[in-house]
Amino acid sequence: MLTSILILTKNDAEAVRACLQAVYSQKNPGPFEVIVIDSGSTDGTLEALRGFPVRLEQIPPETFHHARTRNLAANYAKGEILVFLSQDATPASPDWFRALLSNFDDPAVGAVYGRQLPKRGSSIEREDALNALYGAHRIVKDPACRNDCGYLFYHFSDVNAALRRSAWQPALFPENLKVFEDLGIAKLILDAGWKIVYEPSAAVFHSHQHTTAGLFKRYFDIGYTLKLLKIWDAPGTKRSMLRDASRLLTKKISRLRNEREMGSLQNGVRQEIVKSAGLFLGLNQGYIPRFLKRRLSAFQVFD
Repeated sequence: MLTSILILTKNDAEAVRACLQAVYSQKNPGPFEVIVIDSGSTDGTLEALRGFPVRLEQIPPETFHHARTRNLAANYAKGEILVFLSQDATPASPDWFRALLSNFDDPAVGAVYGRQLPKRGSSIEREDALNALYGAHRIVKDPACRNDCGYLFYHFSDVNAALRRSAWQPALFPENLKVFEDLGIAKLILDAGWKIVYEPSAAVFHSHQHTTAGLFKRYFDIGYTLKLLKIWDAPGTKRSMLRDASRLLTKKISRLRNEREMGSLQNGVRQEIVKSAGLFLGLNQGYIPRFLKRRLSAFQVFD
């Protein structure tokens, strides 16, 4: 069975090369194709891509849209399984592909997403956040029983994920969302009765360095999206998200005794507080004047 690996690129030649080298070094991958959609790279990314047997499609940068461009890539694909991989996500082992796809032996599984490991030099905030979202234990999210996942029930990331075509096609990445399209499609897939699996064995190295202001805006947009998709009011979401936010903050405060880490830990504590403030305001953005919302949002997510 053919699998399609879909990657969106723009101006990150070194990361793209590392990503594709890892993809083409997988053990016993079976038949697969790699389709890349580039939205205006000018830094050598196109040259890096031409070093691999990929199908390259190019679109004008102004037409890029997180959901729409992913749907475009999936429409180009011939495979029954659609693997989405970010250009700066590097598979952590030669068994990444096998671990991701093995979950589709269960015909009720509509999507799978893998672990994200922080890259070397990542901030304390990113290390702790990724460890909280992407743990060591496999999770099967079954809509029939909802498990005890809390806010993680709808969590999903297309940084490192695979979707069954028959689950993607009726849903599509929701093009009314400017960002967090992966959260949107996860809700549609689960609500349609499919299972989603979190597979920690299918790990990639992936992390970003966010400024404190950037984190505030990101979590403002997360709050807005959780409310828009009616996830915030779903069973267990509020309690579990507040619990984990409290745990992350407490963990950082307890480590402040280590003077060698004092500066980075203080910044980490500050960032956890800022994230909570951004989330709260995003959840309540309906009470905020539009001109102010435009300054608080990273992606202008509101109508």
